[in-house]
Amino acid sequence: MSSMPVRPKHPEGTPGHFLSYRKFLLRSLALSTDGSLLFYTWMIMLTLVFLVGANAWANQVVHGMITTNMTDHVSWGLYISNFTFMVGVAAGGVMMVIPAYLYRDKAMHNVVILGEFLAIAAIVMCLMFVVADLGRPDRSWHLIPGLGRFNFPISMLTWDVIVLNGYLLLNLHICGYLLYMRFLGRTPNPKWYIPFVFISIAWAISIHTVTAFLYSGLGGRPLWNTALLAPRFLASAFVSGPAFIIISMFVLRRLQVPILDDPIHTLLKILRITVLISLFMVVSEIFTEFYTGGAHTSSARYLYLGLHGKNALVPWIWTAVGLNIIGAILLLHPAATKRAVPLIIACVFVFVGTWIEKGMGLIVPGFIPSTLHEMVEYLPSVTEWKVSAGIVAFGLMIYTIAIKIAVPILSGRVSPPGQPHPPRDC
Repeated sequence: MSSMPVRPKHPEGTPGHFLSYRKFLLRSLALSTDGSLLFYTWMIMLTLVFLVGANAWANQVVHGMITTNMTDHVSWGLYISNFTFMVGVAAGGVMMVIPAYLYRDKAMHNVVILGEFLAIAAIVMCLMFVVADLGRPDRSWHLIPGLGRFNFPISMLTWDVIVLNGYLLLNLHICGYLLYMRFLGRTPNPKWYIPFVFISIAWAISIHTVTAFLYSGLGGRPLWNTALLAPRFLASAFVSGPAFIIISMFVLRRLQVPILDDPIHTLLKILRITVLISLFMVVSEIFTEFYTGGAHTSSARYLYLGLHGKNALVPWIWTAVGLNIIGAILLLHPAATKRAVPLIIACVFVFVGTWIEKGMGLIVPGFIPSTLHEMVEYLPSVTEWKVSAGIVAFGLMIYTIAIKIAVPILSGRVSPPGQPHPPRDC
């Protein structure tokens, strides 16, 4: 980080400090609402999708969960499937942090905040999917320590609540502090963010590990009773997160934001390894389920081949397998490092393939057949698709606004009135 001019500092709690913070908030608000026609079109489109989802969710709250296709037999559907996937996306954001801070990759420092913003948006979506799945949002107070019955530390659900909210607060602090210091033109104090960065690395791993333990600890669901579930979750998380960030970088390039090739190539190297590890773990699971046989393979047989004439999820999982294999081949091809189109296609394929494989291909078949060996199939209702689309649109709005605020500040185009622009490099 380059040397920065020494400026008088306002101690915390002084009128000058609050005035600077007020200017930062007002300037951030202005940046988030001012843009080109393309920006307004994008935000209007996301807002419309969000409103459709909000209307569907309101209808669900009024009429009950009967508006969904979930039943007593399949009690977790599209909402929890998306929740599981988004936890992985949030954890995958740490793949920007590890090279930047653990291995001191200078090029990654300039774009690391993209991963932090992705983690924030993904965690917000996770919490919204959980609220949607509750059916009655007023019951969420049961998860608040001191008000509800938290059952800590026995319940894995309470651990999930802690790690998800803790990870959200960590990323909000890191992003907020770095942007505020850059806005003021000051060098960030390492003791106020470096320890939190390293904590966030371990915390990112913990959020998906705890989520995996939440499933694998349910003894009545044989499909999830595997010690490989947590490593498999982490491997797929380190596929979906970097893939989305690479796509974001190319979009920012099209919008004339300077993004160097080095961070993209670093993430590509990570993707090439993690996508192969993820595929290998899936193959290991398939071999164990089908080669050993037994009654506990019913869920896997239903998922991949169909069972007793029921095969609603077979097209889903084979689509996911095909997308992941094609995406892996494209990532390993030399053209991925030379041309943007093959790399973007590969990232889209592995992102969508991972979404299917970790969502509909993992959560739903865990309930089929039921513990009473009944075959009750599930496919999401229109209400569930609308609510999910609205939540994803809201998350993309958060991600867009965060980048819209950060790019001018980090590039040095924004600073408090009367102060020179800070240097551009991080």
